[in-house]
Order: sequence, then C-alpha cells, then structure tokens
Amino acid sequence: MQAERSAITGEKLTLLRKWNTRRKLYYTYRYAYLLVIPGFIYFVVFKLAPMWGLLIAFKDFSPFAGFWGSEWVGFKYFAEFFANEYFYLMLRNTIVISLMNLIFYFPAPILLALLINEIRVERFKRLNQTIIYMPHFLSWVVIAGITFFMLSSDVGFVNKVIVSIGGQPVAFLSNPKLFWWVILLQNTWKEIGWGTILFLAAMTQIDPMLYEAATIDGATRMQKITHVTIPSILPTIIVLFILRLGHIMDVGFEQVLLMTNPYVRDVAEVFDTYSYNQGINQGNFSIAITVGIFKSIVGLIMVVLSDRLVKRMGHSGIY
Repeated sequence: MQAERSAITGEKLTLLRKWNTRRKLYYTYRYAYLLVIPGFIYFVVFKLAPMWGLLIAFKDFSPFAGFWGSEWVGFKYFAEFFANEYFYLMLRNTIVISLMNLIFYFPAPILLALLINEIRVERFKRLNQTIIYMPHFLSWVVIAGITFFMLSSDVGFVNKVIVSIGGQPVAFLSNPKLFWWVILLQNTWKEIGWGTILFLAAMTQIDPMLYEAATIDGATRMQKITHVTIPSILPTIIVLFILRLGHIMDVGFEQVLLMTNPYVRDVAEVFDTYSYNQGINQGNFSIAITVGIFKSIVGLIMVVLSDRLVKRMGHSGIY
C-alpha cells in the first residue's frame, strides 16, 4: 500500500510540475496568445462551424423542413452528380482551365519577380511594383467591363484597330476556341503583380555574400539568377505549387460567371458555376454541397500526392 501511495504521489507531483511549467510558459507568451485569439475565433466561426452543414449533401434538404426535419438519403446526390450528363464536360473545362493556369500563369509571377529584383534604381523599382499591383484590387465586375471594352466585336478597341488596318473583326468573347485564353489573360493581368510579393520577399532573404562570391567567380547576371536566385527561392516555389494543386478544382467562380454567354457555355460550364446554378438559382442545396465536397476531396488528394512526390525528389514539402 505504501508503494502504491508513493507512486500516486509521484505522479501527482510530476503532473503538478508539468502544469506549473506550462502555466509559466503561457504567462511568458501571454501577449502572443492574445494576438492568436482573433485568428482562432475566425477559423472556428467561419471554417470549422460551417463544416456541420456538409451533412446537407446526405439529406434531401428543404428550407421548410429544416436541417433536422429533412430526410436522410445517404449518397443519393453523389450518385446523381457523377451520373449527370454534364459531369465530364464540367470536369474537362475545369481541368483545362486549371492546367493552363499552372503552365502559363504560375511561372509568370516568378519571372516578373526575377525581373523586378534586377532593377537597381529603387524608385523605379517601387513604381513598377505599385503599377503591377493595382489590377489586383479591381473587382471581377470591373475586369469584365474592361475586357468587353477591349475585345468586343462591335465597340472593342482591339477590333477597331484590326479593322483600321484592313482586317476582319474577331469574336474574342463569343468564340469557344478563344474563351479559355481570354480567361487566362484576364487572370494573368489581374494577379501577376500580386503573385510576385512572396517571391520578392523570398529574394530579400538571400544572403548577399552568395552574389558577391558569384561575382568574384566571374558569373554574369543571368548566371547569378540561375545558380543563386532560383535555387534560393525554390522552396517557396514548391510550397506555392503544392498549394495551387490543392485548388485545381477552383477556377475563379466570379470570373467565369461574368464571362459566360450562350455562345461559349459548352466550354465555360465548370463545377463552381454548376454549384451556383443548382444552389442559388434552383434551390437544390444538397447538390451544391455535394459539388463542394467533391472539389475538396480532389484538392486534398492532390496536395497529399504532390507533397509525397516532392519529398521523394529530395525537397521539403508543406508538412
């Protein structure tokens, strides 16, 4: 009995010491924890709490019956979604737009950041950064209006120039073959400047002694970029690429919705617009939630697979 009491007393003392250590740690970093609280509340309220609503995908949800009064139907809406005649059309459009963004848009901010980093006049460098950042703060409604003004068949500036030199107007906005390229150009023009922020920040962390050593070895500016700058920011590029793969099913709902017209609907219908039409326009909330779950699962799979592939290649992943 004495041995058991001693063991229990020892465990209590160990727990008490651990608690005192943690309490001191919490008190030491109390202001840091206070700064974390607003972010924690944000994620709980807007990210974790709405997860309960995912159950709507497994119910025949009716706003009149309510969440608990709606009938449980299991995977009925998932089966209907995958059996939909437009599923493969939406999958094709979504994948193609995402791949075009990965191939053409993703490297663009990296190249632009490399060019800006080579500017030696500080005022000119800041001016360029300010100008290329500005489109990011425009809404997609404004961007769509600018696109119509530039590319419209009748009043578009580009077509007026084409006609003035003897050419024929080009239906940029109603030609299905050009729709994906218009979306790509819009996205690139709007976000390329903002996308350079992380890469420029990563470049500021490069040790200047590496450039000095390269200069002593007789390296040209291009050789410094390829052998110093790019390898130094490669971890940042990899992390952002993995995160971008996680959003492979997200192609910009507002952008595609505003640019869609009856002539290009076959190449413009994506999962985001389908979810909007089903949930908001037709009140079929169960299908809309089903689409969201499908997109999230695909994104999670892409992040996990790409992270493992990157680690096998000898680089650090995101977790």
